Amino acid sequence: MYLLTNIQIKTNKMETNINKFKNQIKTDSKTSGWDAILNPFVDSKSFDYVFTSLESAVDNGLRFTPPFKDVFNAFKECKYDNVKVVIVGQDPYPQLGSADGLAFSCSKKGTAEKSLEYINKAIGKDHTDLRYWANQGVLLINTAFTVEVNKIGSHYNLWKPFTNYIFSNINKHKKNTVFVLMGKKAEEWETLLFDCKILKCSHPASAAYKGGEWDHNDVFNKVNLELQKQNKPLIIW
Repeated sequence: MYLLTNIQIKTNKMETNINKFKNQIKTDSKTSGWDAILNPFVDSKSFDYVFTSLESAVDNGLRFTPPFKDVFNAFKECKYDNVKVVIVGQDPYPQLGSADGLAFSCSKKGTAEKSLEYINKAIGKDHTDLRYWANQGVLLINTAFTVEVNKIGSHYNLWKPFTNYIFSNINKHKKNTVFVLMGKKAEEWETLLFDCKILKCSHPASAAYKGGEWDHNDVFNKVNLELQKQNKPLIIW
């Protein structure tokens, strides 16, 4: 009999955690129909690197948001067969207790963050929980799926391989999907989406920083006009 070293204990714990997280994603993705897309990446070394990097950050006192259990909620709430629209932002909300795994949604907080306030103003609604959109076929994702608390852009490169993987697969298997690219970071991915319909506007956070009006380019109406052309159900914003 021998005693495990601290490194061995830490390694065993990380392996247990990553397996638990993978199993959760696979269970959810089977229900939502994303399993054929998500599982190959979840089983890859690239995914292991993402997870171990986040675990290491936590061990070093660097908190991130949303928590592991919510990171893939966008895929859980928007079934693969229903995907018609993809709205792309930059980062999850960097404040603790706001991000819920769906871009711009604030279901955990119950009150709208500034970006969502501008979105609500544009559509004349008062949403905090955007699962309502997701359940209609709107995939709400950011170019990074986590962010270090109060440090915008901190996990962009970490998630870049996964973002590339998701966009490439949607472009290949979901042709004519309407992509709404909000902000410069989202627009950087346009070259991968050559078989999709692209709409662009500034990120609502840019208006929040400047304290002015958000130039939303009427994207919500334009989305429905495009869906109408494709004889698909319109989104009730």
